[in-house]
Amino acid sequence: MSGTPPILVGSEIYRRSTYGPKHPLAIPRVSTTLDLIRALGWLDPARYRDSPMASVAQLARFHDPDYIAALQRAEATQQVSAEDRARFRIGADGNPVYREVFRRPATSAGGVLLAAELTREGGVVHVPGGGTHHGRPDRASGFCYVNDAVLGLLAWLDQGLTRLLYLDLDAHHGDGVQDAFHDDPRVLTVSVHEAGRWPFTGAAEDHAGGLALNLPVPAGFHDAEMRALREGAILPLIRRFRPEAIMLQCGADALEEDPLSRLALSNNAHRDMVAALKGLAPRLIVLGGGGYNPWSVARCWALVWAELNGLAPPVELPAAAQAVLRGLRFHRAAGRNPPEHWFTTLLDAPREGAVRPFVAELVARAEGLPLPPAPVA
Repeated sequence: MSGTPPILVGSEIYRRSTYGPKHPLAIPRVSTTLDLIRALGWLDPARYRDSPMASVAQLARFHDPDYIAALQRAEATQQVSAEDRARFRIGADGNPVYREVFRRPATSAGGVLLAAELTREGGVVHVPGGGTHHGRPDRASGFCYVNDAVLGLLAWLDQGLTRLLYLDLDAHHGDGVQDAFHDDPRVLTVSVHEAGRWPFTGAAEDHAGGLALNLPVPAGFHDAEMRALREGAILPLIRRFRPEAIMLQCGADALEEDPLSRLALSNNAHRDMVAALKGLAPRLIVLGGGGYNPWSVARCWALVWAELNGLAPPVELPAAAQAVLRGLRFHRAAGRNPPEHWFTTLLDAPREGAVRPFVAELVARAEGLPLPPAPVA
């Protein structure tokens, strides 16, 4: 890994952007994460980059130009034709027309493309606005209008890299990324996700006809089981593959407090995965992703930034950081009486338990995954 300090990529576009008052993405996530990091004194302004918007040409590296044009029309008019809705799923399936329906996803893509460029010669970049892993070439899917992860991986490939690892911790299967590289032996995709949850893909036996490892886990999946998967399956696979670059999608909807999954991880699991990956490739990009509880998301992604920088979170957050968290409002059941530790701590209490038999089965699948020959040292 390069000795240069990690870079944080963000944007103010997320601060007042919402998918609508009743949508799971009504909550502030990236802006709260940035505010929390700054309130903790963890951000040297010289190591912050404002995310550019990806150009139409950059988006068209993966996305259909007609679809991009439809997104631009939807933003300009704040409505969508019946034809565009049917063809591109804009304004359908939980993918609403909202004020920044083109600019916001173009900004998330621009941030990940910037991260790929910043890591051209090595380094670490955190892009909490990235991680829109469901986006399809010609349609919106799963709250994702573009697939910034795919675009970032393609940018690395365009730089001449030939061994990329994409690891997805989101509660939902990283279907858009897996399918984009299903026949490309240069990209190994690994997804840890809740079994039987939308998009109902990513079964353990699904290798997408190519280089993919799916690790579907049951409800109640906790820190001890993630640790067992990490040590028994994920890290040995990475060491066998010997990637030149790693992209980690840190979806916070796998945390116990999230309303859209039934998993039971603490944010220790994400921090520990980041810690384990730091020395395994010269390039590391860490994205955000899912997450629908504003407190758990911001605390998790700020903790990721701390780990990337080797910073120990304080036992009790300082007043300025607490003020950021106390200023949040959440109109789901969990927001009516939030526990005090959501305001006063960054690091969750560990969520341990017995390791169930499914872990051994998934480890065996990882051990049996055929990989292309490793490069000669």
